Formats: sequence, structure tokens, C-alpha cells
Amino acid sequence: MEKSSKSALVIGGGIAGIQAALDLADMGIHVDMVEKKPSIGGRMAQLDKTFPTNDCSICILAPKLSECYRHPNITLHAYSEVQKVEGTAGNFTVEILKRARYVKESECINCGLCAEKCPMRVEDEFDRELRKRRAIYMYYLQGVPAIMTIDKEKCLWFTKNACRICEKACEKEAIDFDQQDQTITLNNVGSIVVATGYNLIEDFEKEALNIYGYGKFRNVVTALEFERMECASGPQGGHIKRFSDGVTPKKIAFLQCIGSRSDRYKKYCSSICCMYTTKEAMIAYEHDNSLESYVFYIDMRAGGKGFQSFLRRGASDYNIDYIKSKIAQIDIDKDENPIIVYEDYDDGKIKQLKVDLVVLATCIIPPEGIEDMAKLLGIELNDYNFIKTTPFIPVETSKNGIFTCGCVHEPMDIPRSVTEASGAAARAAEVIRGG
Repeated sequence: MEKSSKSALVIGGGIAGIQAALDLADMGIHVDMVEKKPSIGGRMAQLDKTFPTNDCSICILAPKLSECYRHPNITLHAYSEVQKVEGTAGNFTVEILKRARYVKESECINCGLCAEKCPMRVEDEFDRELRKRRAIYMYYLQGVPAIMTIDKEKCLWFTKNACRICEKACEKEAIDFDQQDQTITLNNVGSIVVATGYNLIEDFEKEALNIYGYGKFRNVVTALEFERMECASGPQGGHIKRFSDGVTPKKIAFLQCIGSRSDRYKKYCSSICCMYTTKEAMIAYEHDNSLESYVFYIDMRAGGKGFQSFLRRGASDYNIDYIKSKIAQIDIDKDENPIIVYEDYDDGKIKQLKVDLVVLATCIIPPEGIEDMAKLLGIELNDYNFIKTTPFIPVETSKNGIFTCGCVHEPMDIPRSVTEASGAAARAAEVIRGG
């Protein structure tokens, strides 16, 4: 199938990509948005709350998801990837691979009957593998588009030529095992905005977490896992419980700079960890006012508006103890309680602290496939493999007509990502409309 239009292309359906697409669409420019996951929303959809206001993440995001999906000037290509880009600013030609869901998008009403009957249980990527999902699934509860997807790698029909129970359960006859991948060609694309977000160091370099017992001790989790534990739609229904015994933790240690600011792993600061750690400790305290939280940090970095007062409020109102320190190791006792061995920078002494749960603030890294994406687009990456931008113009890449925003070019918080998205959209509109 072929589509011809004077349009903009937004690659990535997280909050930055969504904001860029909405801004361009509101200017009357047609936008094709490409998202490789089955639904848009990105990392923000995985969060419980957002700092510094501690507002509900999905409450902010959901209206934008709906608006993006329904906007007459936006064509959403979910479960798709950009395969080929040719041309120059003002006249790109783009090929998109739209992967088969094996579910008819025009028929599926997301009733869930197919998933109820599916016999397969597989690790849920969205919930950081803290619970199981079915082989036919919605990517997440509030996902847009609200269409089921069959995991071909796990489905019994594709792996063993057996089952097809979901097909029998679907009253709308939306299951289509003969569905094929499609190639969509976009002509006359005026400009491109790259907003493909980020991964975390545990996604590819789990050894960076080994010294802290991650993967070995059940009561050591990552920050994003803890985020899902706190969330009402998460695997624990918003009731924080240890994985070892199901008990609510009374003492939680939050460890900063895991894999970042490190000569061995990543030398840069991940920017947002100090703030989201404080937010997570605050939310945990709201769940249980007897909770004690300890934040082990090297330096506190809080450069945004209201960020310093946010940290002070954490200490004064939410029982958070900030300890300037360096972690030596983590052990456990017979009850699987983590014991943190650390050097206290205030007095230079080696100390120990026994807690119920440890949360690791892990390093933000460039998204998977960034090198292939850069080669495809003909843009440069910096020394850390993030997209290289023009000095003093953070939304401009090394190629005319291609812009970027959000964490794909450096770690940043949601407010800055949204601000940059609007900036990238404005520059992309200038290429299309002139300015």
C-alpha cells in the first residue's frame, strides 16, 4: 500500500513523540507516527506518579493518548518500524514495516475474551517481567490503540500448530492467523522527528547490578520495577510487598548512580534519578506512614524548577534520610533482609544498615537499535551513543530536516521532554511550511 502526502514523520510514541505529533497536527500538518510497541505511551505509561507534583502519570497521559489516536491529522502506525529513509529535507521517502498482529484492527473491541481463554503464560514486558501475561494480550491496560496482539513467538499455533482457542472465543471473528506483515511507503515527507526514548542498563548490562545482589537477592529491585510495584495497575495492585515473603517493607534503601557516573560502565549522570527516587519514597510513605526511607547518594542533582524544595519536603515530611556515601556491598541475613555496607562520607566510617527492601536507581542508556536507526537516517551519534545535536540547538540533528527530542539524545525528565518536543515540532513545521 502507498500513501502520498506532504507530511511530517514522528518516530517514537512516548510522551515526547506524542507531544510533537499533536503540535504538528494542530498546525494543520499531517503526521505519520511510528511506534514499534503494540501501543503508544512509552515509559511514562509505566510510571505511577510524576515529579515534582506527584500527579498520576496515566491521568496526564491518557487524554493525550486518546487525542493522538483520534486526531484527524495523525495516522498512527503502531507495532511498526521504519525500514528505509531516502531523500532530503522537504522531500523524504520513508518505508515502514507494519508487523502483523494476527488480529483485525477494524474488528477487535478489546473485550478480552480471547486472552481469558488463552492457555499460554509468558513474561510481561510492560510489567518488567514481574507477572505473566497471555500469548494474546493488550500491551497495557490503558493502551492505545486498544487492540489485542498475538505474540507469534509464544503462541501455540505458530510454535506447535496447535490451539487456536482464541479464534473460537472471539465473537467478533477478529482473529486472523493468515495476516501478513505490510510495507507502507510514505512520499513527500517534509521533516522527521526522532523521539525513540531510552532503555535502562539492566536491559543489556545486568552485570552492572551484580554487586548489589540484583537477580540474586529477591528483595533487591530496580527503580522501574518498584514503580510497577507501587502502581495500582501493577502486579501487586498498588500494595508494596517483598517478593521473598509478601510482607510490606518498613525500611527501604534507595541506591543512586547504579551503572552511571562510572568508569567501568557509563560516565554520564542519568539526570532524573535523584528526583524520581524521592518521588518513589514519597509515594511509598503515603502507602504506609510508618515507613523509613534511606537514600544513599554521591551527589544530589536537582536542577529543575521546584526540584530543591521537593527534596527538602521529602526529608521533612516523608521520613526520608539522605546519606552521602559509597556502597561497598550488599549481603542478606537468614530472613533475606538486605544488609548494606557503606562508607559514610560525613565521618569517613564504614557502617552497616539492615533494611527490608533495596531499590536501585539504574542508568539510562540509548534505546535499543539506535546505531541502526542513526545509519538509516544518516545522522550522527555522540560519544555515549545518544543522538548528536547541534550545539545550543538541542532539537537539531546533524542532518537537515531531521530533528529530535527527549531521552534519545540525552537523559531528561518529562517536563523537559515535552518542552523539547514542542521545539522539535516547531522546527519541523518550518521545513514544511517555511519560516
